[in-house]
Amino acid sequence: MITAYAYEDRKLTIIELSMKDNIPPGIIWLDLYKPDEQEREWLSGFSVEDVQDEEDINEIEASARFYQNKDGLHINSLFPQRAGQDVKGVNVSFNLRKNFLLTIREEDVGLIRLLRNYLRLGKIEASTPETLLLELFNLKVDYLSDLIEDVYTVLENVSEEVFKNEELDNVFKLITRQEDSNGKIRLSLLDTQRSLRFMQKYYRAQLSDDELKDLREMLSDIESLMPHSQFIFDKLNFLLDAAMGFSGLQQNKIIKIFSVAAVVFLPPTVIASSYGMNFVNMPELDWRFGYPMAIAMMFGSAAGTYLFFKRKGWL
Repeated sequence: MITAYAYEDRKLTIIELSMKDNIPPGIIWLDLYKPDEQEREWLSGFSVEDVQDEEDINEIEASARFYQNKDGLHINSLFPQRAGQDVKGVNVSFNLRKNFLLTIREEDVGLIRLLRNYLRLGKIEASTPETLLLELFNLKVDYLSDLIEDVYTVLENVSEEVFKNEELDNVFKLITRQEDSNGKIRLSLLDTQRSLRFMQKYYRAQLSDDELKDLREMLSDIESLMPHSQFIFDKLNFLLDAAMGFSGLQQNKIIKIFSVAAVVFLPPTVIASSYGMNFVNMPELDWRFGYPMAIAMMFGSAAGTYLFFKRKGWL
């Protein structure tokens, strides 16, 4: 799907394009969502260099994610995306051209929808492609901050469950999920930092003073979020160690119970085994009180062993 956006007098105009159309004059944003081969060929007619495909967009090398060519500045940036209780990363290709911003994406990105709504409602202004890109990155940094707060809130609840020593299986699942989410958040923060620094280094001349100021503020915000992300990693490791320790204590208590039970019933077992032997010369076999005596000895030995453990503080 090919969508063009024009922004004038704080009004957003949305234009759906077909492959028979040319790029309209006056647009600041051209968005390709899940483009097929025909749509890529259509775009190549307005491009000097080759159009990136999905494999190119997902490359991790810096030289493939940040570069300049005759079509302008290229940035492939990782955007966080909520998927139920988890967080995933979605790569979006940005091509900052002279007259408009080109985006190519294979998945729906919530922050792009949010940017479009803010433009429609007049909550933000973006009269140039550069401003549009910086506004989107600003929304991205704010969203990453919110995700870090969400992870920290979940960990506070996990801490209570760990120290209550209840439902540790659920605790392990929550810790694993939050560790994965925090890893995706940190990766997105680092990717955003690299993107902005690349713009600051190679696109400085095309940015206004206000845009450079916004860029520096975003870099400063990212620097302030990094320690929070590291703190969450440390807290996750602590909670994991604590949960493992409590799990070990639970297992030790169960093993202790079985061990004590085995030792308590050992003397009665010895007595019962002794009188279960079929030897002829066993005087207690013909004794009238032999059976009650054996029962009393078994109960007495078990009680004595239990009281001994109790006095030692092993129970």
